[in-house]
Amino acid sequence: MILLLDRLALAATLLLPAFLLYGRALAEVMIGLVDACFLASLLLGARRLVLRPWLVLGLAWWGWEILCSLPWSGAGPGALAQALAIGRFILFVAALEQSVLAGPAARRALQWVVSAAALFIAGAAWEQALTGRNFLGAPRWPDGALTGPFVKPRAGAPFVRLLFPAMLPVSAWLLDRPGRASRAGGVALALFGVITVVLIGQRMPALLAGLGLLVGAVLLPRLRRVALGALVAAALVLAATPVLSPPTFAKLVERFTQQMSHFAASSYGQLYTRAAVMVLAHPLHGLGFDGFRDFCTDPAYFHGLPGLGLADATAGGAEICNLHPHNYYLQAATDGGLPGLVLFTALAVAWLVPLARHLAPHLAPHLAPHLAPHLAPHLAPHREDAARRVGLLLAALVHLWPIASTSGLVNLPLEGWFFLLLGWGLAEAAALAPPRPHPA
Repeated sequence: MILLLDRLALAATLLLPAFLLYGRALAEVMIGLVDACFLASLLLGARRLVLRPWLVLGLAWWGWEILCSLPWSGAGPGALAQALAIGRFILFVAALEQSVLAGPAARRALQWVVSAAALFIAGAAWEQALTGRNFLGAPRWPDGALTGPFVKPRAGAPFVRLLFPAMLPVSAWLLDRPGRASRAGGVALALFGVITVVLIGQRMPALLAGLGLLVGAVLLPRLRRVALGALVAAALVLAATPVLSPPTFAKLVERFTQQMSHFAASSYGQLYTRAAVMVLAHPLHGLGFDGFRDFCTDPAYFHGLPGLGLADATAGGAEICNLHPHNYYLQAATDGGLPGLVLFTALAVAWLVPLARHLAPHLAPHLAPHLAPHLAPHLAPHREDAARRVGLLLAALVHLWPIASTSGLVNLPLEGWFFLLLGWGLAEAAALAPPRPHPA
């Protein structure tokens, strides 16, 4: 019975990327199947739930979201049901970390699936760039963005999250092999991935890719030249976009510069101002799950923040409203007030800490000299393994970066990619953790 549950959960995990690309409803089914198999194994006594720090904080944040979404708290219709549904993602990550991906064979299989998904998105983007249309017959978006394997411009966000765990291990493996051809292949792969992000033509994915490369260069000294070379190549491609794709240059450079110089009056600045006003009006418990969507049109929140020089930067009141404030941290605050923001921020840190643990031994003598002698036994033994863990850390870091425009907090498909990669990264970290001593 337990073997059957494990196989079902692994099969659902490996099928999930296909349905995150095409079939959101089936992606929900796959996540639910993983959750059900894990719960069944716990109820049957085959496994014991390990309350890691991130899981404790995740349950606390989930509980607070539920409390703030109760009908008598003033939350909008349907808020409680949506808040209750957050738990499926917390359980999914726990299942991946503690059960589904606990074995190296399962993690290797997921590596192949994730790499194939990244290559699929990149291939469709390049087909569209070279021929004018993708295999679905969809052209470039009017603003110059490549839609990749979709009909709308949403290829950049999943690709930049898949890029690092898909590219870094293979690039490291090629660079470790003898011969110039292999080393050239490792460099070419990195260049291909980063140039693809730029050509897709979406601003936030391009910026996040740059952030990931910079952090990766710090954590992986032997790949530093490759990472810096990829950044230079990306800059050169960006400089060439006025010729290659003028609409892309207008969006990535001209429009971005204009928005940053007048950020408060931009659409994002207006959303953030409105969210801040809502949080200040309800600092203790927020407005419940999806409170921004439910109450953004209320004229009570149209006054801006005069004390910060943001007086009524709303451009028409309700006209600026959206489904969410386009920032995870502001959404956590509008949902659950300042306690919700603190809990979610703590959860994000608790996710990143195990992903980053022991990944930069070359920095230990400078940052923590007294810990350096104790790090060596727990480091990833091979460069490829270290590159994989760095790639998974970067995928989580770019997703959780606080200064970014984001999707909804727990919306598929993008959040499905995040939680899948997060569970994989936590499973890799758990596999390298030193065993706990048994009590005498």
